Amino acid sequence: MRCSRGTVIVPDTSIDQVMDRDFDAVVLPGGRPGADHLEADERVRKILRHHAEAGHLTGAICAAPKVLAAAGLLEGRRATSYPGVLDAIRPPGTTVTGAPVEVDGKVVTSRGPGTAMDFALTLIEQLLGPEARKKVEEPLVRP
Repeated sequence: MRCSRGTVIVPDTSIDQVMDRDFDAVVLPGGRPGADHLEADERVRKILRHHAEAGHLTGAICAAPKVLAAAGLLEGRRATSYPGVLDAIRPPGTTVTGAPVEVDGKVVTSRGPGTAMDFALTLIEQLLGPEARKKVEEPLVRP
């Protein structure tokens, strides 16, 4: 798969081979047209709904929060995305905040490339706790 900035990702397996597996988190990368392809794939929406119903973490960055919206996971939640992405589709019952990272229950969303570090650290904290985040973040010497 070629990402919007030219990065090539080689998957370890196919989506069909993991349809029935449980994961601690399902997190979607952003960018277009990748987010558009994820949104159009019913298998992705099915995996997201399954994990949300099981109480597992779901997340998306940049344009990919629209995939969470298409799966019905943003209704009644606060969320953020790349500027204009969620505003353009106006998911019912979703409060679009524009924050760098938004955590609402087990759903984590983020704005874009500039917020990727905060997004990653928030995912670590949600999965492993604040001490794990601190352990990863301190050596990064962030402001």
